Amino acid sequence: MKKGKRCIFLLLVFLLSLGNKIAYTQPHQKPGFISRYWNKLVNDTSANAKSQFLVYPTLAYAPETSWEFGLSSLYVFYAKGDTNNRLSEINGFTFLTLKRQYGFWFDHALYSHGNKWFSLGRLRLQSFPLLYHGIGPDSPEEHLAQVNANLLQIRERVLRKIYPSLYFGLEVDYQRLSSVEFEVNTDEPIDHPPGSTGSANLGVGLGILYDNRHNVLNVRKGFFSELSLLNYDKNRGSDFSFTSVISDTRIYRPINKRDVLAAQVFGQFNFGNPPFNQLSLLGGESIMRGYYLGRFRDNNQIAAQVEYRFLPLPLGFTKRVGAAVFAGSGTVFNNVRTLQFHDFVWSAGAGLRFLIFPKKDIFTRLDVAFTQEGPGFYIFIGEAF
Repeated sequence: MKKGKRCIFLLLVFLLSLGNKIAYTQPHQKPGFISRYWNKLVNDTSANAKSQFLVYPTLAYAPETSWEFGLSSLYVFYAKGDTNNRLSEINGFTFLTLKRQYGFWFDHALYSHGNKWFSLGRLRLQSFPLLYHGIGPDSPEEHLAQVNANLLQIRERVLRKIYPSLYFGLEVDYQRLSSVEFEVNTDEPIDHPPGSTGSANLGVGLGILYDNRHNVLNVRKGFFSELSLLNYDKNRGSDFSFTSVISDTRIYRPINKRDVLAAQVFGQFNFGNPPFNQLSLLGGESIMRGYYLGRFRDNNQIAAQVEYRFLPLPLGFTKRVGAAVFAGSGTVFNNVRTLQFHDFVWSAGAGLRFLIFPKKDIFTRLDVAFTQEGPGFYIFIGEAF
């Protein structure tokens, strides 16, 4: 995200701040549906084991999209209502812009009863512009082209517990980029990368994962480490042949009853000839916040971040407001021989938290991240990692 390029506002934040006032403005009258909904949400009157569902509107603006209107939802639950199971979550997001762009996102992290099975997946269906800055760590700050395209991505991981907290299973990833149009943003001609006319690629592979987190949306103590391998092959119908290896390790340590120190190291390594849209993309709302997702792209990526969370802040008058400070560094590179220390970029920032589901310990977050190229703003439910 570049400064001024994209800022998302959740009306939920304002409504939550007024929730208690809305709920009982007329104490002698029976509360209406909206009053009951917000009172249930803000005061979290449901039982701890009971599932919870939240829907809220979003509003955004960016020059390449104009105004964007969206609707987000979150559903959290314990398998069979048993709080000894890990917390599962399903979230969705759909949007429409004034330039007739649209999108539908659907993500899930599901644990079966006894945590024997773990399913982690995502669906992306969108007609939405991508900013292309070129390939490599020295790509220019100003984007070279705006890429208008239709994207379909389906990725699913189904893993079986083979040892306490250790999972192993199959992974599938399908990505199709179609109706691709490069709108060049410079007077100089640019080299169109592999896949610039579109591609469809199917990857299959294996994954091994260690995960002893109880609440994936707000981990206070635990360890997570995933190693996955996906192979895309023309013999299986893909337009490109390449192999992608992803390593993701996260550690969470409680400092006291309130504060948490979290750290993450992430790497993605491609071998072969991937299309430009499936290169390692640095940036986004999770790691290297402050950079537009894909601001830097190349065959490989290494990134790391650390975050200190005050959940909640010791304010005295409320236990529902928290905060966090974070910093990260990362880079992309073509191969090991081209990896240079001076190519690493940094990101740092801070954010506020609001405890939206007290009984399930789930916060909304508002983060402001600063980079060498300007700030980025993020509002989401659940921590960044």
